[in-house]
Amino acid sequence: MANIMGITRGGAPWEPRFVTAIDQTLCIGCGRCYKSCARNVLDLVEREADDDDLDDDQVMVMSVKDAMDCIGCEACAKVCSKKAIAHAPAAL
Repeated sequence: MANIMGITRGGAPWEPRFVTAIDQTLCIGCGRCYKSCARNVLDLVEREADDDDLDDDQVMVMSVKDAMDCIGCEACAKVCSKKAIAHAPAAL
């Protein structure tokens, strides 16, 4: 099965890589990825508490809200200083 392929304006082949997940243990909730996405793919949510969370402070992190609206530009990953966003090519 072939992956989805595109062509740049200059005619070069381009393979989009679509968002698949966000590692919430790495995410710091800065919102850079949210601001860079024009497609409403991401959302800020409260991180699920684990045993390591000793205080009652609310920790906000990013989550994938609508992966099916991702266009594969990887702008969100390019601005993520923690490298928390995973992308992969998609098959037709």
